[in-house]
Order: sequence, then C-alpha cells, then structure tokens
Amino acid sequence: MERNEFEKIVEENFEQLPEQFKSEIDNVAVVVEDYPTDDLIDKLHLKSKHQLFGLYQGVPLTRRGPWYGMSPVLPDKISLYQRNIESVCSNTGEIRKKVYEVLIHEIGHYMGMTEEEIRSAGY
Repeated sequence: MERNEFEKIVEENFEQLPEQFKSEIDNVAVVVEDYPTDDLIDKLHLKSKHQLFGLYQGVPLTRRGPWYGMSPVLPDKISLYQRNIESVCSNTGEIRKKVYEVLIHEIGHYMGMTEEEIRSAGY
C-alpha cells in the first residue's frame, strides 16, 4: 500500500475515535514509519524490527504536573509502523481494523495506562 493511502486510513481512524479520547489529546503527533529505528530496537530490547506495530513516546497525561507546558514542549509522538501492520493483514479492511486497534492502544499509553490496563480494557 502506498504511504499516502495508509496515512489516509490513519487519519480516518483518528476521526472515528470516541470523543472522550479525542477531547483529551493535546500536543501529540501521529506519524507513520515503515519500521522502528535500530536505536529504538536496541533501547526497547527487541529482537527484530518486525515486533512492533506502534509506539507512544512522551510524557503521559498522568505524569504531567503544573510545570508541563511552562516552556515550549515538543509534541509527544505516536508512531505507527506501516510495514509491520501490513504484514499481519491480508486486505485493506484488516489494515483499517489493525490501525484502529494500534492507535487506541498507543493513546491508552498517552493517557497513562499500563500495558496490562490497556489489555484488560479490551485494547
């Protein structure tokens, strides 16, 4: 799939998020990359660049104190790894569903949820 088509799916899925999620999101960039970088693979102790569908990097909402935003702050980042998502999907419908699942999962991390909390919530 071409990058622009995948990005359009990401954008459409973002627009379909429940309002309670969208209204809480502030200063977050959602980006599409083919794979995680080698540095990230090392930092996360991954065995392969193929293990990760998405990643949240930043300061979760639950850890932002009154100091947050007092000086310029770079946006948090949610990365979606296109080639890894495509590798487990056999058609565009499955890609749409997987992108939504990964996006919700990473937004859960942005909101301060642990991996266990996200999974127990059904994401």
